[in-house]
Amino acid sequence: MTTLVRSLPRPGFGGRRAGRLVERNLFVYRRTWTIIVSGFFEPIFYLFGMGFGVGALVGEVPGPDGQPISYAVYVAPALLAVSAFNGAVAEATYNFFFKLRWQKTYDSILATPLSLHDIALGELIWSASRAALYGVGFLIVAAILGLIESPLAILALPAALLLAFAVGAIAMAGSTWLRYWTDLDLISIIILPVFLFSGTFYPISVYPPLLQAIVWLSPLYHGTEIIRALMLGAVEPIILVHTGILVAYALVGFTICARRLNVLLLK
Repeated sequence: MTTLVRSLPRPGFGGRRAGRLVERNLFVYRRTWTIIVSGFFEPIFYLFGMGFGVGALVGEVPGPDGQPISYAVYVAPALLAVSAFNGAVAEATYNFFFKLRWQKTYDSILATPLSLHDIALGELIWSASRAALYGVGFLIVAAILGLIESPLAILALPAALLLAFAVGAIAMAGSTWLRYWTDLDLISIIILPVFLFSGTFYPISVYPPLLQAIVWLSPLYHGTEIIRALMLGAVEPIILVHTGILVAYALVGFTICARRLNVLLLK
C-alpha cells in the first residue's frame, strides 16, 4: 500500500512533503517564539482602545440583524479577523521575501525531494498556522470579556483560517515580485488602508457606492463579515458569497505563487 501511494502523482496544488517545510519552520522558530507571540497583542490593544475606549462614547450600534449591540461586541469579530490577517501577512511577506531573495532557503530546499508546489503549500500552511494561533488567542480573550453572542462563534476559527489561506496566498504571490528590502514599504502602504476600510470599525454602508465596490476586493472585508455573522449569530445566505470569494483568492494566489517560484528558482 505504501508503494502504491508513493507511486501516485502528487496533487496539483501541493505534494505530500509540504509538511516537511512546516516542520523545518517550527525547528527554526523554536528559540525565537517570542517574535511570533508578540504579534498577538496589537489587535488586543485595539480592542481595549477602540472597543471599550471609543465604545464608551459611541454606546450601542445596530448589529448585522438590526438589533442594538455594544460597540465592543461589534468590533471584536473584526479584530479577530485582523489577528488572522496580520499573522498570515507577516509570514507571507517579510519572512517569505527574506527566505526567497536573501537567505536562498528555497534554492537549498530544491536539492531535496521537495518540489516547488511543496514549498508554496508548505509556506502557505505555515502562514495560516501562525494566523490560527493568533485567532485562538483572540477568541479566548473575547470569550473572557463576554463579547461572544452566539455558540456559532466556534466556527469563527475555521473562518479565520480560510481568511489566512486567502491572504497568505495573495501576499506570497505579490512578494515574488519584490526585489529589494525597500520594496517591503509597499506592504505597509497596502495593509493600513485595508485594515481601516474593510468594515473593521464601522459598516461599509457609510461609503459612497464606488468605494464600497473597491472594499469588496478586500479579503479582510469578506473575512470580517463571515466572522461577525458567526460571533453574533446573524448568519445569512450572503455568507456563502464571502466564503466563495475567499476560496477563489486562495486558489488563484497559490497558483500564481507556484508559477512565480518556478520562474524565479528554476530559470
